[in-house]
Amino acid sequence: MITVIDYGMGNLRSIENAFRYLGAKTKITDNPKEIEKAKKLIFPGVGNFRKAIENLKRKKIDSAIKKSIKKGASFLGICLGFQLLFEKSEEAPKVQGLNIIKGKVLKFKKVKIPQIGWNQIEIEKKSKILQGIKDYSFFYFMHSFYVEPLDKEIIVAKTNYGKVFCSAIESKNIFGVQFHPEKSGEVGLKILKNFVQLKC
Repeated sequence: MITVIDYGMGNLRSIENAFRYLGAKTKITDNPKEIEKAKKLIFPGVGNFRKAIENLKRKKIDSAIKKSIKKGASFLGICLGFQLLFEKSEEAPKVQGLNIIKGKVLKFKKVKIPQIGWNQIEIEKKSKILQGIKDYSFFYFMHSFYVEPLDKEIIVAKTNYGKVFCSAIESKNIFGVQFHPEKSGEVGLKILKNFVQLKC
């Protein structure tokens, strides 16, 4: 069962449809108890960093996410759901992120934002969710901010958009991608399939 976190800012139906296509069962929920006991969590998101954190705290989902990860749940953050894992963001300088991963979220400079459309990833190292993905594969991006992890060892893929930035990470049971696998055709579905097949 794939638990999809509903905090009012995710493209939930696209995620659900992608997993349904793969034959995987999903449950969309904003219930902290269900999130805390989940074995596999998807953390999607589109929108504003500050509003997202406010929603997570109001629904008490923030602590449930941390408890679930600590228990060893496989966790995949997508786009804003990826960025929220970090300490802080230039989008909302006075707001603390979930602080699950050390690092910050920065705004693109000197390029058109948001980046909307297809771009390539350059695979830095082996990753469980990148198995079967060819180097320089194209994925669909839609964002104005990018993550900068403190620990560079967790970066598994990078992308170039005016500058080279981190587009995917793996840190033990935590995975994160800046692109939208649910909107990226067959290669995106392959990433979601890899996540389904992870052994918890």
